Amino acid sequence: MTETKAPEELIARFDAERPARRLSGPVAAAVTVVALGLSVYVLYSAFRPGPVLPYRMIFLAVVLPLTFVCYKPGRRGGDRPGAVDWALAGLSLAVCLYPLTVFDDFIRRAFDPATLDVVAGAAIVLLVLEACRRTVGWILPAVCLAFLAYAYYGGYLPFDWVLGHRGYDAERIIASSVMGTDGVYGVPLDVAATYIILFTVYGAVLDHSGAGRFFVDISMAAFRRSRSAPGRTVTLAGFLLGTVSGSGVATTVSVGSVAWPILRRAGYPPEQGGGVLAAAGIGAILSPPTLGAAAFIIAEYLRVSYLTVLVYAAIPTVLYYLGIFLAIEIDARKYGTREVEVDAPRFWPLLRRFGYHFSSLFVIVILMALGQSPFRAVVYATLLAFALSFLDRDHRLTPRRAAHALAAGTTGVLPVAATCAAAGLIVAVVTLTGLGLKASSLIVGVSGGILAVTAVLCAAAVLVLGLAVPVTASFVIAAIIIGPALIDLGVTPVETYMFVFYYAVLSEVSPPTALSAFAASAITGGNAYRTMMATWKYTLPAFLVPFAFVLTPAGSALLAQGTAGEILTAVAVSAIAVAALAAATGGWLAGPAGPVERALCGAAAVLLLFLSPVPVLAGVGALLLAVALHLVIRKREARS
Repeated sequence: MTETKAPEELIARFDAERPARRLSGPVAAAVTVVALGLSVYVLYSAFRPGPVLPYRMIFLAVVLPLTFVCYKPGRRGGDRPGAVDWALAGLSLAVCLYPLTVFDDFIRRAFDPATLDVVAGAAIVLLVLEACRRTVGWILPAVCLAFLAYAYYGGYLPFDWVLGHRGYDAERIIASSVMGTDGVYGVPLDVAATYIILFTVYGAVLDHSGAGRFFVDISMAAFRRSRSAPGRTVTLAGFLLGTVSGSGVATTVSVGSVAWPILRRAGYPPEQGGGVLAAAGIGAILSPPTLGAAAFIIAEYLRVSYLTVLVYAAIPTVLYYLGIFLAIEIDARKYGTREVEVDAPRFWPLLRRFGYHFSSLFVIVILMALGQSPFRAVVYATLLAFALSFLDRDHRLTPRRAAHALAAGTTGVLPVAATCAAAGLIVAVVTLTGLGLKASSLIVGVSGGILAVTAVLCAAAVLVLGLAVPVTASFVIAAIIIGPALIDLGVTPVETYMFVFYYAVLSEVSPPTALSAFAASAITGGNAYRTMMATWKYTLPAFLVPFAFVLTPAGSALLAQGTAGEILTAVAVSAIAVAALAAATGGWLAGPAGPVERALCGAAAVLLLFLSPVPVLAGVGALLLAVALHLVIRKREARS
């Protein structure tokens, strides 16, 4: 077995983010002070909001310099910022604050920018791209440059071509990118500057208060006495810990470093154990109450509350974890796993002593249900987590620890902020050139206007896009370019954005990259490819369920839209479909299932997810036939 690296090294290696500097001395103190100041400013603005655009400009004026100080220019960069880093930080501060000094005139000149406006705007664009390159790699900046090139050179294409447009000069492109709310300062950055940073601050406070350790301990204590308990433990721990980390890779590594020895002792092969770890990690991004950063953008695009988006995600989340738990039960029998005695506190004493860590999670949902904005709800939850930390002597948030927690919340949002600002450039180009409608016409034309074919093409496009860029950016790009193709064929915006959201997130477990699976294989020492395929098996329901609410009218019930009877019926049928899918992929019913039974179960799962009477009856028939055939074969084998 290969030597397992430290969790921090694995997160840095496999996460979309590049490793940040390990600052020390006066530089670290200065970064903490600035980051703390931004966190306090954001928390204050949740109750006393000001004008939207100046707020976004101030936010970018702080996070860009911090990014150049905190992140290396390359893998071999040192932990001490150099002259170039300080120069870029100073330039970022100057050009981002410049619009605020002449704000009214700056906005009025959006269609006729002055020379200084263009120079400052071009500098902002380049600095955003460099910050993005440092934090998430070079692919997203390259994609942004390709879009900017399309805006400039697209005018040379024949105008009657699908992708042709009239062409725009550099001044117009820069103006649309930085002199309004459609570019760098658009919705994606606004989401980073409001929702996401508040949740990263909350997660940092929760983590510093000892909640992360408690979530792992309570998961181990909850399922300590059965042969499937290790797999269940990992899944529950991933779900709970994801509320703190917000990253699929980070959750996978954090849980795996503790739970893999337990899985190994239970008898899990390295690849299957890695699959459980990766599936649990990615599930955290798909699950309420935090979800991923893209979910906040959905709320903005649909102009609905974040609580509404949580409601949309509730049933798919239940089906996702149902699939994982069924797969775990199958694997426990298939691989003959055994009970493992875990040296962990007992469940009820642990819950009585530290169960207060759950309260802030409940407060977020309860306050939003009572009509509070997500901003205020998460601030109140943060304050509650801070107050409750004093119930634990080892994790009480003293002034020093509280300051570090708030600063960690800001530094944790730097990669997301850079990604969102870069994604805003793409939105600006699409808005300026009308590329979204052109791409939509192209996709619909290729699919022949057939919804099922269009959905498959859109899913494949989002997955491929997600292999190259982070989840948030892939969602934004897909929503504005690929999403209109589904909307043109009658799919509602709610169903379209949720479809795109799930496939953007699932790119983290999709071949051939599957970062969460690769991180899990580094922990278990298993074969990376087989770990990736095992992860795909565990997460397969999440790949198929989105098609249900796109391809069939009854599928909207899976997003909690419809009457109570329609929703309950859809949930029940989909749960049977997930069970059939688990049997097909796991190769197990009452015992090992043969190819025919597995094929029938797979067909049943697909038919049931159409959620229409005729396909549902056919699916139930196929499943019953598979079970009957399986029982007959087992009876014959027992006699022989």
